[in-house]
Amino acid sequence: MAAAASSLVSQFMGLRREAPPSTALFVQTVQFKLRHSSTRCPNGRVIAMAGTGKFFVGGNWKCNGTMDSVTKLVADLNDAKLENDVDVVVAPPYIYLDKVKQSLTDLIEISAQNSWVGKGGAFTGEISAEQLIDLGCKWVILGHSERRHIIGEDDQFIGKKAAYALSQNLKVIACIGEKLEEREAGKTFDVCFQQLKAFADSISDWTNVVIAYEPVWAIGTGKVATPQQAQEVHAAVRDWLKKHVSAEVASFTRIIYGGSVNGSNCAELAKQEDIDGFLVGGASLKGPEFATIVNSVTSKKVAA
Repeated sequence: MAAAASSLVSQFMGLRREAPPSTALFVQTVQFKLRHSSTRCPNGRVIAMAGTGKFFVGGNWKCNGTMDSVTKLVADLNDAKLENDVDVVVAPPYIYLDKVKQSLTDLIEISAQNSWVGKGGAFTGEISAEQLIDLGCKWVILGHSERRHIIGEDDQFIGKKAAYALSQNLKVIACIGEKLEEREAGKTFDVCFQQLKAFADSISDWTNVVIAYEPVWAIGTGKVATPQQAQEVHAAVRDWLKKHVSAEVASFTRIIYGGSVNGSNCAELAKQEDIDGFLVGGASLKGPEFATIVNSVTSKKVAA
């Protein structure tokens, strides 16, 4: 019994713990330039993507919605005309997952907003990966800043959650991002690379992982990183994956942007080579606007 209790306690070690400093050498060697060539298509178009993965747009509904509003939102999404060459995922609150799964078009997959670090059991209020799979859920969002900075989950705990979800065939949207004071102190890459390392230390197969860069200062604030700011971080993240995981993983892993993305700014952001899509908050609660964001994939296609 004592051993079991010790094992469970170890899963929670580090909540609200200060994170260790990242490797300064790599940060210093990151070059802030658009270093990837555009990929020319046979039809004479140019696809502005550095990676090889399909454009990805996720909608995080967070703790929002009622039976009536969810019904209307699903109806709006079912009526929307969406581009075919996009992976689209929405993440309703737990209590609406089954309702949305049963009524939403098959063109859009379902994600949870969180999952437990291991097999289910006596963990009040938690939801296990096995339960989500049983419900028909395909994805889960892990490491969101609201889980990190409000609930107190640390990097290592989040990495373990990602590893367990993947082991149960639940795909992961792995979130990273810096707070305003960290950006102003010049620590954006330190923070993002440290969070990435915690995922990399726990994940052996990146096939079913999407990375979401969400600067905390831009989430729900109305502020948004400029396309250049976002591209700079996305390019650095891809470089980090190439150096610390593999060139193959760096190429196929989608790196999406989140932080006050809306129908007005998505097109310019989508034009950036290393932005492979979006994780959308408030705008995902508006069906027509979310469709506009999904369809911003067309901004990837520019005249040759």
